[in-house]
Amino acid sequence: MSAQPPTTAIQTGWRARVDPRPALLRVRDSGIAIIQIVVAATGAYTFSLYVLGHPAPLLAATVTVSSLGLVRDARPRRVLETVIGMLVGILVAELLLLVAGTGWWQLALSLGLTLVVARFLSPQASFAIAAAIQSLIVMVIPASGPFLRLVDGIVGGIAALLVTALIPRNPLRAEMRDGRAVLAAFDGAAAALVQALHRGDRLRAARGLDKARAIQPLVDDWRSSLDSGLAIARISPFLRRQRFELARHRRILESVDLAARNLRVVGRRVVYLCDDGGRRPVAADIVAEIARGAGFVADTLDDISLEPQARAALVAVAAHLDPAELLPGASLGDQNLIAALRPLVVDLLTATGMSPADARAVVPRI
Repeated sequence: MSAQPPTTAIQTGWRARVDPRPALLRVRDSGIAIIQIVVAATGAYTFSLYVLGHPAPLLAATVTVSSLGLVRDARPRRVLETVIGMLVGILVAELLLLVAGTGWWQLALSLGLTLVVARFLSPQASFAIAAAIQSLIVMVIPASGPFLRLVDGIVGGIAALLVTALIPRNPLRAEMRDGRAVLAAFDGAAAALVQALHRGDRLRAARGLDKARAIQPLVDDWRSSLDSGLAIARISPFLRRQRFELARHRRILESVDLAARNLRVVGRRVVYLCDDGGRRPVAADIVAEIARGAGFVADTLDDISLEPQARAALVAVAAHLDPAELLPGASLGDQNLIAALRPLVVDLLTATGMSPADARAVVPRI
């Protein structure tokens, strides 16, 4: 038997670059959206063709595809706004066709008028672009009669709204993924601050502060997916069971958002304190315990029964957050760092279901 040729470095590098997993994940995450688009576009086209008798109901399909899309925000309101934008473009173009006919200058006039009207009606740039695209289609592709394409657009819009409710995207999967990303980033930022305090390392402290600042875009993504999920759950008869969990996650989101903002405050104080290169093991251990409690909060996203465990872990930390008791005789800067941890712990306690008043009562008075 002949020996197999050795694998070259180029072949190994090529396999490393061609990783199908991200592509497969994209397809999996867009599965319901793809089904929505296919069903809505096919249904709207078929209805206009066979029921209404329109010879080429192109806009019945294009309106559904454009309004549903594959975007994160699949709220019915966003879908409706996009549909209205496209109908505005169709209406402007149909009216201009009746008045001025077809031609290059009519196309330019239709496009300009559509953009002006759309920008007047909505502050969203996507609204104007959706209207302009449909206006161009109407001006370029001839129709057998006036306003047939407006009817097709209405059929497509209704189909898009129907599939949003009857074939809903899974809101819990998307928003839980975003929630875990937020709390994982919180843990990473806190871990960097813990290391900085243990070592007196200002560079590591600055890195932790940068990580804390990077949490906000992730919070915004979580808020967007939660808003979308709640809106879909309100109209879909198939998502009634998820409404409680989505509302509970909204409460966690609001608390974690405040906690992330307070972590940035803590990060700035750590950077300032680490200028002297001194080690602060007490403060480091406290931040580590708070991060551990935040990890328990992350676990509650999947299982509400874990909320008491998360609450107990954070209460154990909060009860000792007295700067004078923890660091007697320490500098004002060191005691201010402990004081900055107090609202952070209160925010995380409210994420576990504790009322703000009860959470504040756990922290010792100073």
